[in-house]
Amino acid sequence: MTSKSIVELADYLWDAEQTGRGVQALTELHPELSIFEAYQVQLHNIDKKLKSGQTVTGKKIGLTSLAMQELLGVDQPDYGHLLDSMVVENGGEVPYSKVMQPKVEGEIAFVLKEDLVGPSITIEDVWKATDYVLPSIEIVDSRVKNWQIKLEDTIADNASSGLYVLGGQPVRIADVDLKQVKMVLKKNGSIVNTGVGAAVLGDPAYAVAWLANKLHEFGIVLKAGEVILSGALSAAVEAQPRDTFSIEIDHLGEASVTFS
Repeated sequence: MTSKSIVELADYLWDAEQTGRGVQALTELHPELSIFEAYQVQLHNIDKKLKSGQTVTGKKIGLTSLAMQELLGVDQPDYGHLLDSMVVENGGEVPYSKVMQPKVEGEIAFVLKEDLVGPSITIEDVWKATDYVLPSIEIVDSRVKNWQIKLEDTIADNASSGLYVLGGQPVRIADVDLKQVKMVLKKNGSIVNTGVGAAVLGDPAYAVAWLANKLHEFGIVLKAGEVILSGALSAAVEAQPRDTFSIEIDHLGEASVTFS
């Protein structure tokens, strides 16, 4: 695929985001689209956002559960960029007009105090580089109609990123067993999902190590101060106007958000 085609696909997704109108999957228009090319599409639009004045606040990891990988027929996670425009305050409101097809996930967020530079990052390196962990809500979204996506589609669409919320109080990673923590996700006060840390590639810290090593392929580094959303602890739940979501993760605390 030519660089011109990469730009055209990026503009196609950009227009969908700006207008709020979902579009046809890229893989339906270009079945030959590769994973590497999909990341080039993503990076083109991230660069465009940075040039508009937005800043990178971190990264997110998607497709960390075996169920989601099997659903899309893949054997690896994917990643996207977090930007300052995506931040929602804990307990805050999200105008429904700001999203297109939102779904809510509960995750563990890592905040780094040191850079993580692949390609040989280990779980121990992640522990050393992590300043603290927090509970987080990720609001995933898709610019593709009805979430009819394949791996290449979600990668190109910044890993179906939308918004995110950080909650709780900072907790040292050494003070909690992230593989064993339990998460409860509530919608309008009722439990809709539960999960455990081990649902994220066996260990959320391993997911962060995977990300650092994957980013090496693109010359990208996880930087000190960045937030890393390590992956959903359970399935995503669809959100509608006036819905309130909250999560509670053992030893990490709570986070919540309302759609107005």
